[in-house]
Amino acid sequence: MVRSSLVLVVCLAALTGCHHAETPPERPTPVPLTGPGFPPTAAEARTRLAGLTVEWGKHWETYNRAAFGETWSDETDAPGGRNGCDTRDDVLHRDLTVLRQGDPDACVPLSGVLHDPYTGKDLPYTYRRASQIQTDHVVALGAAWRAGAWEWTPEKRLGYANDLDVLLAVDKQANHDKGSRTPDKWKPRREYWCEYARRWTGIKGKYALTVTPPEKGALFEMLGTCR
Repeated sequence: MVRSSLVLVVCLAALTGCHHAETPPERPTPVPLTGPGFPPTAAEARTRLAGLTVEWGKHWETYNRAAFGETWSDETDAPGGRNGCDTRDDVLHRDLTVLRQGDPDACVPLSGVLHDPYTGKDLPYTYRRASQIQTDHVVALGAAWRAGAWEWTPEKRLGYANDLDVLLAVDKQANHDKGSRTPDKWKPRREYWCEYARRWTGIKGKYALTVTPPEKGALFEMLGTCR
């Protein structure tokens, strides 16, 4: 029976017969995904925002990061899941430009440049060197918890935490300043208001999360900048 192409058969008839040498398996190739129709257009975002449940956040005092499971797990069915690559590497592959990837490990981005959506800065990235780049949950885990994630299953929370639609590579300081604040309390640079509100509203709609009255007003204001 002929074995798979991973087996190289070298016959040394004059010496010891046949020697079977197995070549190493191929490394996974990253295939970062975005959910269909994400982010929504400005018009779609306005419609979705109008349909979201409006109420004040709940259970803020019980929030625990550990409730969302393993950081950067590939073991989810969310966009980007089960493609053989770490979630954070997927985000960097998607968001960096002038990208050089690992060889032979195609999952690992070795270097690139991020045009930070929150500040407009160009930030360099080099593998295993300190950088000003962090991976942000646009609707932070704490904000999602207050808006309904407190009642989700652990599996749904893990999927949310590793959903590429929820994640962006951004400036480290801007990410710290943002924290788990909603758009009525923190906004990126004005040039990114439209995209940010589309993403935020898209996430809230996708996961049926609630919005507070001030949050809803801020999102409508930001969507008003869309052209």
